Amino acid sequence: MAQHKSAEKRSRQSVKRHTANKTTRSEMRTLVKKVRTEKDKEKASAALKEAVSALDKLAAKGIIHRNKAANQKSKLTKLVNKTGVIPNQAA
Repeated sequence: MAQHKSAEKRSRQSVKRHTANKTTRSEMRTLVKKVRTEKDKEKASAALKEAVSALDKLAAKGIIHRNKAANQKSKLTKLVNKTGVIPNQAA
C-alpha cells in the first residue's frame, strides 16, 4: 500500500495508463487481424493503411517498440502485395 500522497497518485496514474494502453493495443491487434484476413486486395490495402497509421501512432507514444511497429508494417505490406496473386502464373 502506498504511504505517500505522491505514491498514491502514481498508483492511480499507472492504473489509468495501463487501461488506456491495453485498449489501444487491443485495437491495434484488431486492425492487424483485419489486414491478415482480408482476401480482396483493394480492401486489404485500405485496411493496411489504417493499420500502419495506428502502428506509427502507438510507436510514437511508446506503447509498442518502434522496431516492433516496423516489423509488423513490413510483414503486413508483404502479405498485401502477395494477396490476389495466383500461384504459378506470376511472372
